[in-house]
Amino acid sequence: MIRVLHSVSNMDRAGIETMLMNYYRRIDREKIQFDFLANKPKPGAYDDEIRSMGGNVYVSPGLSPWKYPPYIKFMKELLHDNPDIKILHGHNEGMMEYALKGAQKAGLGVRIAHAHNTQIIRDYKYPLKVFCKSFIPRTATEYFACGRDAGIYYFGKKRWEERGFTMHNAIDPQSFTFNDDTRTRVRRELNLGDSLVAGHIGRFNLQKNHKRLIEIFAELVKAVPDSVLLLIGEGELEEQTRDRAKELGVEDRVRFLGVRSDIPELCMAMDIFVMPSLFEGLPVVGVEAQAAGLPCIFSAEVTDEVVILPQSAQIPLSASNGEWVKKITACAEERFDRKKAIEPVRAAGYDINTEVEKISKMYLGWANK
Repeated sequence: MIRVLHSVSNMDRAGIETMLMNYYRRIDREKIQFDFLANKPKPGAYDDEIRSMGGNVYVSPGLSPWKYPPYIKFMKELLHDNPDIKILHGHNEGMMEYALKGAQKAGLGVRIAHAHNTQIIRDYKYPLKVFCKSFIPRTATEYFACGRDAGIYYFGKKRWEERGFTMHNAIDPQSFTFNDDTRTRVRRELNLGDSLVAGHIGRFNLQKNHKRLIEIFAELVKAVPDSVLLLIGEGELEEQTRDRAKELGVEDRVRFLGVRSDIPELCMAMDIFVMPSLFEGLPVVGVEAQAAGLPCIFSAEVTDEVVILPQSAQIPLSASNGEWVKKITACAEERFDRKKAIEPVRAAGYDINTEVEKISKMYLGWANK
């Protein structure tokens, strides 16, 4: 058996982490085990499940300039003490350079850099992230991405086209198969009645653009007064989002549901999914929503690779809120059999049962060289 060490922030319920757990639950754990290198000390929501499946969660010294020497030392010791770790698979933006460099210094032969985004969030670590990102193409041995645009952003067009591999943000489409009874039950539990229900799933941060989402929704309420917005997630900008909803007078129409484990059921209860992100790699929630037969409206800044259903669409962020509302209502009113949505999702390469076989062969091929 070989072990693959995944470098992440921590294993909370978020897009990258959920994608990894989709693969981990279905991989042949007699041949391949996953371990996780958490770079934040906060315990993750998936930690107990990981340990129950035989995985380990290691906590690094942290990602800051003054912790770089102890980080490299930590990686050398970790890989020396665990010789069955054959592959380092990095996921955490430009900062995955820390784990990649530590693995390189330790002599680990397979070091995967996995691009998940098309920009880096401009927070206080932005200069450090950009600096570290510049070294990744030389430190990594393999180039992975969730999609074309993310791969080009992290590795350059030439490297990506010559050596890049798309590891799809795959899901179990069957678990998202639309069910009328589930929709009725969840809408009753949330007291949604016959409202037009728009939804969004994502961390409350700058990238997800919740401020604009609330502004679009406020315009939607003018056109369709009996509208409700479901927001699933948590994050540093949640209070600002609540404040904006109050300022626009729609706080009673916006439901903040927090982090949830019943995403398929919530998607079935929605009528439209709206994602006005400032940038994205390829959001797994967009794949999940469409598997549930949910029309999605993405900003044009989200890669066009995410548009799977003919009922889904993109619209520029430069478009007015009124134009967004016209697109939302038009897509929400279109009638189609939501149960049939899983087939296009499978055909687009997002069925975890197929994708896990591809990645398993790659892991084992590299480890057995």
